[in-house]
Amino acid sequence: MVKVVSVHSFRGGTGKSNTTANLAASVARTGKRVGIVDTDIQSPGIHVLFGFDESDMNLALNDYLWGRCAVEDAAYDVTHKLQGQGGSNSAIYLIPSSLKAGEIARVLREGYDVGLLNDGFQGLIQQLNLDYLFIDTHPGLNEETLLSITISDILLLILRPDRQDFQGTAVTVDIARRLEVPKMLLLVNKALSSFDFVALKKEVEETYGAPVASVVPLTEEMMQLGSSDIFSLRFPDHPLTQIYTDIAELLLE
Repeated sequence: MVKVVSVHSFRGGTGKSNTTANLAASVARTGKRVGIVDTDIQSPGIHVLFGFDESDMNLALNDYLWGRCAVEDAAYDVTHKLQGQGGSNSAIYLIPSSLKAGEIARVLREGYDVGLLNDGFQGLIQQLNLDYLFIDTHPGLNEETLLSITISDILLLILRPDRQDFQGTAVTVDIARRLEVPKMLLLVNKALSSFDFVALKKEVEETYGAPVASVVPLTEEMMQLGSSDIFSLRFPDHPLTQIYTDIAELLLE
C-alpha cells in the first residue's frame, strides 16, 4: 500500500523542507521508492537541498498545473543523492515547483485548479510505482493544504517551542481531526539544548492530545550546512541523523 505523508507547519521557518527531505531520504534508504512534491508553489525551496537551481528545471509542477505536460514529466530522479546508502529498490523522485518569477506571479494572480493536484499525486504514484509520496506543503491553511491533509495517510505537523507556533498548530490539529486523518504526528523542531526535552514532549502531547514523534534539537552542523545538502546523507553517523531514522521508522509502521 502506498502511503501519502504530508509535512506541514502553520508558520514558516520551522524547518519543514529540511525535515521532509531528510525523512524522505531515510525512508528511501530502507529500500522504498519515494516521491517528493513541493506544493509550496508561492515560495518553493526543497529543490535547493537536492542541488537544483532554475537551470536544472526544464519542467516543474507549475507546468503540469497549466496543462503543459504530464505530471511524471516534471519528476526528476535524484536517487544518486543516496550515494549508495539505499537498497537495490531505493529511489527518490523530486517534483519541484518553478523558481521563475513569472510563474510564481501567475499563481498569486490567477490561482490554479487545486483538484488537479490530487490527480497529479495519483498519477505520480502510478507512473513512478511509488511506495511513499511526501508532500512539502505551503505554511498556513489554504485550499491546497486542506487537500493535502485530506488525502494523507500520515500528517506530520512541525512546530517550534514558540507560543505563536503553539497557537497556530492548535488550529491545524483541530482541522486534521475533523478531516479524520488516519495518523497524525507532531514534531517539535529547533529546540535549544538547554530545554528539558522530556518535559517539552509531555507538554506538547498533553496540549494537543497527539503523539510527538520527536523533539529535535537545534544543531549547529545543520545551521552551518545552510540547506546546501541533505543532512542525514552528508552526516550518516551524526546523532541528528539517528533521530531522523527513528522518525522514519514511525512512518514505516
